[in-house]
Parts: sequence; structure tokens; C-alpha cells
Amino acid sequence: MHALFSGTLKNKGQSGRVLCYINMASSISSKHGFLSLKSSVFSCQKKILPHIVYVQRTAEVNCFRASTNASTEYQHNEKYCIDMVRTRDYDGFVSSLLLPDASRRSSLALRAFNVELAQVKDSISQKTIGLMRMQFWKTAVDDIYRDVPPSQPVSAELWRAVKKHRLTKRWLLRIINEREKDMEDRPYRNLQELEAYSENTQSSLLYLLLECLGVTDVHADHAASHIGKAQGIVTCLRAAPFHSRRRKVYLPMDICMLHGASQEDFIRGSREQNVRDVVYDIASQAHIHLQHARSFSNTVPAEAMLAFLVTVVLEDYLQRVRKVDFDIFHPSLQKRNPLLPIQLYLRSWKKTY
Repeated sequence: MHALFSGTLKNKGQSGRVLCYINMASSISSKHGFLSLKSSVFSCQKKILPHIVYVQRTAEVNCFRASTNASTEYQHNEKYCIDMVRTRDYDGFVSSLLLPDASRRSSLALRAFNVELAQVKDSISQKTIGLMRMQFWKTAVDDIYRDVPPSQPVSAELWRAVKKHRLTKRWLLRIINEREKDMEDRPYRNLQELEAYSENTQSSLLYLLLECLGVTDVHADHAASHIGKAQGIVTCLRAAPFHSRRRKVYLPMDICMLHGASQEDFIRGSREQNVRDVVYDIASQAHIHLQHARSFSNTVPAEAMLAFLVTVVLEDYLQRVRKVDFDIFHPSLQKRNPLLPIQLYLRSWKKTY
């Protein structure tokens, strides 16, 4: 009996004091009876109790500190992604705010992941560095699906989204692979190449957003495909003035050649008719994809509409570029539409895209 108790309590780190306590209790019990035993137990307990309380309080403090550190890191990761998306993808940020609570944080994590990849090309001086970053994200995605995400805010938030919504790994890798191929830093050879790039990046992101909303529907996927293509085309047009200032042109070469517009025309910000004709053709293709996507609106589940709020942004830009006669260098196109958040809210309330 004594051996059993001493062995059990030894694991708790109190073997010396407790053995003394047991031996004393046995001796007193045999000599003085139960009352003496009771008083001795009480006396010995007074000596042991401070030690037990100290150990218990120390454990509680350590647990509290650990939980506090985890909570602080948890909040830091979320804030990091929010700040990144708000700064680099304002339209996506506002759209994410209109999603249900259960999907909002995951949406911001996906958009932060997309921003991380998108900014690589513009932030590197050598292609090798860009390829190394892409390889990091390939490895990171593999680690995320093995439940060992890298200690990096976007990776941690992405891991949380993957676990919560069982996101498809293929879409994440397809975005990375397409961004990696885009490291070539050359214009798109034709409009079809730009559409393929848009499908693999923007449409893949929309497929993931649909999964965050719990939508698995072939009509929603079909609409997402066309919306993603329209978004990629519009993004290429919107970024043209920025790239031109850096003496880079990524607009499809076949359309530029068709209208006799050279890269130098865009680099010097020409507003000649042939440059406007190039913009018209490219913008028209984006509009066609947008209209095609809307042709499925009657068959797309209502839950999917919130993933397609980007159509408000696309429509807004296409209308504004049409008003300035397809002059992409017009100063008004470089300003953000202050009414856009309201327009997004109204569209989310109507559940239409």
C-alpha cells in the first residue's frame, strides 16, 4: 500500500514529503488512534499545502502565457493579411468585408496569398530571385497540406482556411505555376494567352472563394471562369499606365500589331487613335466575358453571388474607360471611385452580379 502511494505521488514530484507524511500517519495511527491521526494529518497538510499551491499556480501562469502568446500571434497573422489586402487589393478587400463571418477571414487569407504572388514580378531585379520565391510558395503549400505550415503570417492564415474549408490544393498550385511562368517578363503574344493566364490565376482564386462559401455548382464554376478571364483582362489594362512608366508593355502583341501600335507608343503615353483602338478591342473582350458570365445568373446558386462581387469593379472600369473614349492614360482612370463600396454593398444586398 505504501509503495503504491509513494510510486503514484512520486510522479507528481512530491515523493519525499509525501512518504514522510504516510509513515508519520501510520505510526500515529497505531499508537494514538484515529483522533491523533486526524490532527497529525492536518498539521502535516499545512506544511505540504504551500508547495502544492505553488506548483499549481506556476502551471496556471505558464498555461496562461502560452495561450496569450498563441492568441497574440493569431491576431498578428490576421492583421498582417488584412493590411496587405487593403493596401494592395482594395477592391478585393471591400468585397471580402461583405462576405459572411464564416468565410470572410479565409477570403482575406486567399487574397493575401494572391497579392504575395502578384507582387513578386514587380519587386525583383532578377528572374532567379522570383523563381526562388515561387519555389518557396510551392513548398509552403505542400507543408500546409501536411499540417506543418511555415512560420509566416500568410502561410499560417492560408493553413487555417485550408483546414476550415477543405480547399482544393490544385487551384493554389495552379496560381503559383502560372505566376512562375509569367516571370518571363514579356508581352502576351495574343489575347488567348492573356485569357489563359487569367483563367489560371483569377478564375482559380474565384474557385477557391466559392469553396469558402460552400458552393459546389457547375454553373457557378462556369461563371467564375468567365469572370476570372474578364478580371485578368481588365487588370492588364488598368496596370498598363503603371508598367508604361517603367518602360514595360504587356498588352497582347497581335492586337497591337493589328492596329499598328508599337510598344513605344504606350511607353510615351500616346493618346492616338491606334492606341485607343487597341484598348477598345481588349476592353470589348473583357465585356464579352462579363456578359457571358451573367448569362448563367438564373442558374447560379444565390450563395455564389458574393464571390462574384468583383463584377461591380470590372463594370465600373469598363464604363469609365468608355466615357473617356478608351484613353487608358486619362487621369480620371487613375483615381479610385469613391462610390464603389456603396455599389458593392447594394449588389451584395440584391444578390446579383
